[in-house]
Amino acid sequence: MVRAFIFDMDGVLCDSEEIMAAAGCRMFKERHGVKVMPADFSPFVGTGEDRYLGGVAAEYGVSLNMPSDKEEAYRLYGEIARHELKPIPGVIQFLHTASERGFRLAVATSADLIKVEINLAAIGVPDSLFAARVTGSQIEHKKPAPDIFLKAAEQLGLAPEECIVFEDAVNGVQAAKAAGMRCVGITSSFSAELLAENGADWTAPDFSSLTPSFFA
Repeated sequence: MVRAFIFDMDGVLCDSEEIMAAAGCRMFKERHGVKVMPADFSPFVGTGEDRYLGGVAAEYGVSLNMPSDKEEAYRLYGEIARHELKPIPGVIQFLHTASERGFRLAVATSADLIKVEINLAAIGVPDSLFAARVTGSQIEHKKPAPDIFLKAAEQLGLAPEECIVFEDAVNGVQAAKAAGMRCVGITSSFSAELLAENGADWTAPDFSSLTPSFFA
């Protein structure tokens, strides 16, 4: 029986990658006088902000001042997200309907807690909807290791087979399957074919065509 839904954040609850890349570009220019491009961040999407910024810094030979540079990137991100961040279509209704029907909800993201708080506020999702939140700082092994989803299930007090994960990235799908959970691949970042090849049990472009009863 399905009793819980576990959501990745970026690309699943909201589409923040362009905004985070813009914030990163501004931080590198303002703090280090280096012009980096949004595409430079693509290989590091979903790895957590330390690696997200650090990977680009390494490519350009920049020595970051951490955590100060990351904090500044988040400040810039929050400024932009407040006005521009949008939820993935249908996800707000899905969350509320799932909660009303008794499903337990969790967020499991490689990002830091501050980004979770910025994003949920920007898209108008109350934190109270989620019975568990797991962020990158709480786990040692990142996706595609299963740790983050196993910790979310532990916080929910449920077995892995009682949880369904919603993911948009290949390494996230692999992590969900390694955790022994079924997975819905949201095709905001990768194709349905690629997500299915890596183990997604279902795929969908967004949440507008999904209802919690589909997984009962």
